[in-house]
Amino acid sequence: MAANTVSPKVGKIDVKRESFAQMAQGVKTPTDVREVNRDLNSNPFTLSRWILTEMQTNVKDKTDLTILLNAIATGCKVISNAAKKAGIYNLYGLAGNQNASGDAVKKLDVYGNDVMINCIDSCGKVMYMASEENDEAILVKTAENKYLCVFDPVDGSSNIDANVSVGTIFGIYQATDPDAPDSADLLQKGTELVCAGYCMYGGATILMLTFGQEVNGFTLDPSLGEFLLTHENVKIPEKGKIYSVNEGNSQKWDEVVTKYVHDCKFGLKPKKARYIGSMVADVHRTLLYGGIFMYPGDSKNPNGKLRLVYELNPMSFLCEVAGGLATTGRERVRDIQPQKIHERRPIFLGSKEDVEKIQKLYKELDEKKNEK
Repeated sequence: MAANTVSPKVGKIDVKRESFAQMAQGVKTPTDVREVNRDLNSNPFTLSRWILTEMQTNVKDKTDLTILLNAIATGCKVISNAAKKAGIYNLYGLAGNQNASGDAVKKLDVYGNDVMINCIDSCGKVMYMASEENDEAILVKTAENKYLCVFDPVDGSSNIDANVSVGTIFGIYQATDPDAPDSADLLQKGTELVCAGYCMYGGATILMLTFGQEVNGFTLDPSLGEFLLTHENVKIPEKGKIYSVNEGNSQKWDEVVTKYVHDCKFGLKPKKARYIGSMVADVHRTLLYGGIFMYPGDSKNPNGKLRLVYELNPMSFLCEVAGGLATTGRERVRDIQPQKIHERRPIFLGSKEDVEKIQKLYKELDEKKNEK
């Protein structure tokens, strides 16, 4: 593959002892940092602090991954600042070209891409990157071949002119052989992700992150310039009341998606329709409230429009760790072997029961076809 080259708040734990009455009732004194109310002013649990704490138990290569994640967080802060001042910085509107996926490129796309590449480049731990905005893999010749990073620098940028939430999606893989750099490592399955996350730039800037044990969220405090832990161990509800899909494409859907959405609207317990048109924002709402986010294939785009490597795999990782499911309808997203950086796939992501229903419909359809 060719390459483009670029040189808690811990809080104070309540030390009161349990009374005999409390012990008899099974009431326990808080001993876990998650159970303690935090004073964000005097003892903030920042992203950097959380990463270092998490590394002690869950990650072998603590130092290098910490450096990389801090570089990504810095990039997200810079993009957040630009998104809030897009009108002032003249970052509204089109840049006048198309990206590798054939989408019209916004000025903020170009700016965000440069920011992410430069920040990750500067950490010196990533030799290869893949971005939505670059046709080929991005090579950093002077870096160590420790990790590979894939990202969509500004997801949902078509909405930026209307001041709608946009975001950055990223995933991190380990190099399969540190002594033999290979851009093909960017095409690892989603099951091989070491870390994934997204940063949403809306009324607040929120970064959601997972190493595979749990999903945690951090909100940027502009006065401190730091991400503070605000969403601990996020769990998606088993079943939700919201479905999210672009119904403007309904005439091109297959019979399964058509039936599923009909049931969402007219079933015994109808769901609410919510669609923002920015994957980061739609998935963020789905993680918190439950339900299902869909971007299916259709007669015009049979493979869907969202990209497997740097959009679907990181988001599927987050969703599954939070207790949800992510599928193309017929196969688990993270089990797919990517063939190229900008490969597209359909996606159904969200609450377990909601996603299982559409999996069942596809299974029934395939069984009927096989019978014939």
